Amino acid sequence: MANTLFDHARQMFLEAQINAKTDTLKCLLVDTGNYTPQPATHKFLSDISSSARVTAPVTLTGVTTDGGALDANDVTFTSVTGASIEAIVIYKDTGTESTSPIIAWIDTATGLPITPNGGDIIVTWDNGTNKIFKL
Repeated sequence: MANTLFDHARQMFLEAQINAKTDTLKCLLVDTGNYTPQPATHKFLSDISSSARVTAPVTLTGVTTDGGALDANDVTFTSVTGASIEAIVIYKDTGTESTSPIIAWIDTATGLPITPNGGDIIVTWDNGTNKIFKL
């Protein structure tokens, strides 16, 4: 599957229920051997099993939305071990997994897939026109 936004998140953007500038957005690294994205039907972080989550989430900082494109500071996941990583998931953290909407699925980033070796994994967001993603 190529990079995509989840349908429920698209609706939430259109209905002003996600505000990238004021909401807490987080990302995590995912093993597709334990999760298959369903952008039309999956809505919340609870749809992604804990066995598919290779890392704990990291909060996006320095978020900007210029030109309709989401951008943020690069993200570092520290001392990563576990299953292979094939994708990045971005979501809005509400504090409860069953109400935290999953926003974006990114599986074509440079360096993916990656096999953790106990070191840090740095996600360097694209500096092009579309940044992390563009609405």
